[in-house]
Amino acid sequence: MRIGVLTGGGDCPGLNAVIRAIVRKGVGVYGHSFVGFRDGWRGPLEGDTVPLDVGAVRGILPRGGTILGSSRTNPYKLADGADRIRATLAAHGVDALIAIGGEDTLGVASRLSEEAGVPVVGVPKTIDNDLAATDYTFGFDTAVNIAMEAIDRLHTTAESHHRVLIVEVMGRHAGWIALHSGMAGGANVILIPERPFDIDKVCALVESRFATHYAPIIVVSEGATPLAGTMVIKDGELDAFGHVRLQGISGVLEAEIKARTGRESRATVLGHVQRGGTPTAFDRWLATRFGLHAIDAVHDGAFGTMTALRGTRIERVPLRDAVRELKLVPEELYAEAEVFFG
Repeated sequence: MRIGVLTGGGDCPGLNAVIRAIVRKGVGVYGHSFVGFRDGWRGPLEGDTVPLDVGAVRGILPRGGTILGSSRTNPYKLADGADRIRATLAAHGVDALIAIGGEDTLGVASRLSEEAGVPVVGVPKTIDNDLAATDYTFGFDTAVNIAMEAIDRLHTTAESHHRVLIVEVMGRHAGWIALHSGMAGGANVILIPERPFDIDKVCALVESRFATHYAPIIVVSEGATPLAGTMVIKDGELDAFGHVRLQGISGVLEAEIKARTGRESRATVLGHVQRGGTPTAFDRWLATRFGLHAIDAVHDGAFGTMTALRGTRIERVPLRDAVRELKLVPEELYAEAEVFFG
């Protein structure tokens, strides 16, 4: 069997570990051959391929990013997108496709499987850890550890200069990175997309922290929003999947807190730093297992499914279930973090 592999959406640590596991087991155990498609769905749309064999995946386990490249290309923005992908697969003799990506990439994979009959297996990849069908996604643990280390370092500057320091982390719709890194890093306020915040309460917590002769650290998800009518947030342009390009909530908070409290405030946006570099041991382990089970699914003909972590087991779930809803931070977990606010 000849199998195509692609990585779509934002890059994150662990993608190369998935690719390595797929190829190593696919070639060594099953005798399959592979072709890589460059830059997510752009590759099969345009027939842009790269050789993918055991030699190509040697030494890539600890590397961040993806050797296949990535993009946010959406084939369904084109009237003939699905037909072009099927034609490319046929032209390259590809019998099945493994798509590694998040909600958008796997959403396309699900549609191609159900509507166009493309034999696809999905591997979940989202640094935000917001896919409901799996307990964890690789890249999340690395991002949390990077954010926690940044928070640890910023505590000393906050105390030395008596400043409010605001740390903006990834999390468009879900606040998992903010919650985990904020709790681990001892943040005094954590703001997440699931809970619109009251800027007056945030400022009260800032003053409460200063009253104890300590300076506050605020961790905020990039997708966090204020209660309606309390602050003005500027929307950005849309990407290929219709998502707003966020404009920097931490900078708005910096100005608002300074204006309302008179306290010196500084914002730090971690941005793509969270995506880069070598993956943690957990992310390498999880990504490798996802890859091993993905090639098993292809070999078994279990198309239209995705690998998922359930407890310590890797299970197969329908792709349509994987992208049906996002996994959001529940109220009870956020309440645990609120104990340490102020």
